[in-house]
Amino acid sequence: MTDILKAASDPTRRSILTLLAQDGPTRVTEIAARFEKSLNAVSKHIKVLEAAGLVSRRTAWREHIIEVRMEPLVEIDRWFRDLRSIWEMRLDALESLLTEENDND
Repeated sequence: MTDILKAASDPTRRSILTLLAQDGPTRVTEIAARFEKSLNAVSKHIKVLEAAGLVSRRTAWREHIIEVRMEPLVEIDRWFRDLRSIWEMRLDALESLLTEENDND
């Protein structure tokens, strides 16, 4: 999960993931055209996403097609959901305590 969070921490890589989620499988050259970065720079970002398992690559002739992989993102969402439930329990306990103090005044 650490690799996933590291890969998704960069704004360009998050933009690439969003683009792929919206547009579906896309050629590397088409992805690079959307950014004010060189093809080489965008390719490096894609390689980081690949290493984290967030995208997959297939080759059709000379074209490299990149596709988002949602499974790792589901794992992150589950982790955040667990964190939210912990904080909700803590906030509920705090609210109960504050209500109790107000009732005692």
